[in-house]
Amino acid sequence: MPDFDLDLDDLRNELADFAQPEKKQASYTAREERIIAGFGDIERFFEEHRRLPRHGEGLDIFERIYAVRLDRLRAQEDCRALLQPLDKHGLLAMEAGDEAEDLDPDALLAELQGVEDDASITRLRHVRSAEERKAAEDIANREKCLDFAQFKPLFTAVQADLDSGARTTRRFVKDAGFQKADIAVGEFFILGGQIAYVADEGEPIKAPNGETDARLRVIYSNGTESALLRRSLQRALYKDEAGRRITEPVAGPLFADQAEDGEVEVGTIYVLRSQSDHPLVADHRDVVHKIGVTGGSVETRIAGAAKSATYLLAGVDVVATYKVYGVNCQKLESLIHKVFLPAQLDLAIPDRFGNIVRPREWFLVPLHVIDEAVQRIRDGSIIRCTYDPQLGTLLDRAS
Repeated sequence: MPDFDLDLDDLRNELADFAQPEKKQASYTAREERIIAGFGDIERFFEEHRRLPRHGEGLDIFERIYAVRLDRLRAQEDCRALLQPLDKHGLLAMEAGDEAEDLDPDALLAELQGVEDDASITRLRHVRSAEERKAAEDIANREKCLDFAQFKPLFTAVQADLDSGARTTRRFVKDAGFQKADIAVGEFFILGGQIAYVADEGEPIKAPNGETDARLRVIYSNGTESALLRRSLQRALYKDEAGRRITEPVAGPLFADQAEDGEVEVGTIYVLRSQSDHPLVADHRDVVHKIGVTGGSVETRIAGAAKSATYLLAGVDVVATYKVYGVNCQKLESLIHKVFLPAQLDLAIPDRFGNIVRPREWFLVPLHVIDEAVQRIRDGSIIRCTYDPQLGTLLDRAS
């Protein structure tokens, strides 16, 4: 009978030859991850269009951004060294015009192999739904902008900011800080491959669902304009996969997309609405907001809100959040509360033990004004501001 009496050391040595080598996980800094992600956008453009992105007036705004980005990546040695192993198409060394080489017959045959058996070839492609067609119709009725000369410098400046990185673009989504769905006069967006500028707003009107709407004058970078309802513009931006909000010029690390290398994320400004049935809150629910700053998770901060007098002994809805870096959360919160002090609610409610509590972080302020205050924190002008509750607007004390 064979002798199977191996000790553990012998057995380990026997199995070592069959062990799979451990794969090393690449570790990148935050800056390197952003560089790789940005290069990924260029790769996807190349895979879709089979050519490099180009510079030039009249081209899609994203193509022009990718062209500038590729030039910069090529010009920086550390970027080339980082991306070279990941450059599966050889884009870093490719010249314009080298992209669309014809396939030889054998390569073409290989590309077509199996198509006959692919049932998906019978399916309709790129057929838009009725909802998508409606969104397209909302932006289709454009006409020539007769006074475009006065707006053209704005588009030139915004394009220069995008090229330099002073401005960035963010997906147009609901309730996500500066990306939230509010649209205001003076803001820039990207819609249908064109920069769109909200130049003016008409009188408020009541939408069929009872909410307030208004007709906007929207100017586009190709010299056209349209008169859209705000909700139509919102819907068009939601439906456009490439729809973006163009941010204000970056002023330091506050509200950046990501922390810079070595910079620690400090916290989040959060804006809440109460579900309380208190008469004052119920009658003004759309403009009664709690504004705070936390160094931790907002979800953790509001856990148990229904049992806390600070949250009016009711559940809350998070309606806006803003990431902050490199600031003192307590001082930032005090600054925001000082600005909105004239609109601070004077509520007195009993806590669970019958003690009277006066929560101090609730304010009678519209959400778009809070947005403006946060933007003024970014550019430093908030220190000159105070809130006028009668006018419902921020005022500059220096004026």
